[in-house]
Amino acid sequence: MPMLTVTTRDGSVRALDGQVGLSVMEAIRDGGIDELAAVCGGCCSCATCHVYVDAADLARLPPMSADEDDLLDVSEHRTERSRLSCQIAMFDGLRVEIAPED
Repeated sequence: MPMLTVTTRDGSVRALDGQVGLSVMEAIRDGGIDELAAVCGGCCSCATCHVYVDAADLARLPPMSADEDDLLDVSEHRTERSRLSCQIAMFDGLRVEIAPED
């Protein structure tokens, strides 16, 4: 089972087991971390599952879609490591930090 490391908004670090086939957003939600609103349920139509991906993992991700890029543009907390967790498939060793809420 892939392991996901999540840093919450208060700086706590949690290791979560994620199932293959789940998105990072689903793994975080299923892991009991309630900081992601994920209002759209993973349809890439909001930005409430915004995370910062560890710099070492960015190259392992597929390119960002135009829709994801547009949604992240509305966040005042966007950085070069910003992604929507609903658009990232689980893989072992991934490290993310939950972005501040807009």
